[in-house]
Amino acid sequence: MTTLPAPGVAAPTGPTASPWRRLRSALLNGVAPALPTLCALAGTLLLFVLFLLVQGKPAGDACLLIYQGAFGTLFAWQNTLQRAAPLLLTALCVALPARVGLIVIGGEGALALGGLAAAVMPQLLPGLPALVMLVLMAGAAMLAGGLWIALCGGLRQWRGVNETISSLLLSYLAVAVFKHLVEGPLRDPASLNKPSTLPLPDPYLVGSLPGLEVHWGLAWGAIACIAAWVFLRHSVSGFAMGVVGGNVRTARLVGLSVNRLVLTACALGGAAAGLAGMFEVSAVQGSATSALLAGYGFSGILVAFAARQNPLAIIVCAIVIGGVEASGSLLQRRLDLPDATTLVLQGLLFCNLLAWESITGRLAALKLRWQQAAPTLPSKESRHA
Repeated sequence: MTTLPAPGVAAPTGPTASPWRRLRSALLNGVAPALPTLCALAGTLLLFVLFLLVQGKPAGDACLLIYQGAFGTLFAWQNTLQRAAPLLLTALCVALPARVGLIVIGGEGALALGGLAAAVMPQLLPGLPALVMLVLMAGAAMLAGGLWIALCGGLRQWRGVNETISSLLLSYLAVAVFKHLVEGPLRDPASLNKPSTLPLPDPYLVGSLPGLEVHWGLAWGAIACIAAWVFLRHSVSGFAMGVVGGNVRTARLVGLSVNRLVLTACALGGAAAGLAGMFEVSAVQGSATSALLAGYGFSGILVAFAARQNPLAIIVCAIVIGGVEASGSLLQRRLDLPDATTLVLQGLLFCNLLAWESITGRLAALKLRWQQAAPTLPSKESRHA
């Protein structure tokens, strides 16, 4: 004889549940985490339309042009994917430390140092085979970025310095060091109006994906996101990082090495941002130049928050944000809007994400209080006792 679940108790979802209930539970579990992001997107679109209408611009045409500039043609798709490639890796610089409860926003500095380290390697070890040199360039970039972000975690754990502030200040310091070296000791004498390091030899340049005008950084960024998801969801260390991010005191009580896990998460995130710098140097710029500081580290913050720190969702969100950035020039040509209009759109999205994150957190806390305050109904056995 089957018994109905008591009021307030979730319906069974195991093998005894009906197929409809199992499907509904799976849909709710899959869609529920994305609801804050979807609501934030809807709010952002509404505010952006109002922003355009106040200026007397056709909001409908602008939204259509953003779509066309991002995904309307093959050229638009390639431009979008080209911009999304570094965002995949800089977003991991935020998502991985967030697993242990840290908000790190210093990906721009890690990207700059990673790109500089990659650009210098051919000068330090000339004449190596192309494959060996590319591996060394990637390793040097990841090491530079990883150590820089790990420093933020170390300051947090051993000196109590807020990681958000320290990562931002260290990012400014990294950019200043980058500019000093590029415009000073490491400057190519032939670079007159645009200071840069010596150009990379042609064998050390990363090519494009087959059939596309998009460099291999896109593929490696997607691989890194998938590997990060597998690591966080299906490894002991990833589970331990989740425990640390949930409650540091509990993690210490169960004997987890909190300092090691925090430093590991920060180092992995910084290594991802450093690798993004390596691909920008070897596949786009050809040398370390100020054009490397295009704000990809800061855009990665928006991507990570839109993806709710989920490495798989980062792939989708990076493509969307990359498309928004790619459509700025089309808005400028067709509607005479400033290229910074897309920056306004990204800012509105970020504010909406923070607002909905706060709302969902308050609703979850309120629901928990209601459940704790609700009287428990006696069970069937106790009523017949």
